[in-house]
Amino acid sequence: HVQLVESGGGSVQAGGSLKLSCKGYKYSSHCVGWLRQAPGKEREGVAAIRPDVGAYYRTDAVRGRFEISAEDDKNIVWLQMRKLKPEDTGVYYCATGRECSYGVPPADFDSYSLGTQVTVS
Repeated sequence: HVQLVESGGGSVQAGGSLKLSCKGYKYSSHCVGWLRQAPGKEREGVAAIRPDVGAYYRTDAVRGRFEISAEDDKNIVWLQMRKLKPEDTGVYYCATGRECSYGVPPADFDSYSLGTQVTVS
């Protein structure tokens, strides 16, 4: 069982930045991703990475603003979020799955963290 712990959420004004961390993934050859869920909306993928090779994916909504990276020796994945918009508001989850794929579909992931709130006003 993978226990993922994320941190770094909070409240920020539009245009600001936040950096989320996710610790505890077990296999660097698996996919580690970030997903989010806004009130009343379905959970959606944001970005994902394979820590062992650094291959990453980002959705169109965040490309150019969010960066995902990994410190594989520490089992940490980061999500640097810049130029935040109110529509980025939601609960952000770290998750793992066997493989990453284009578009970061939620179906790729089967283990989730508890989530951290990000609020952009």
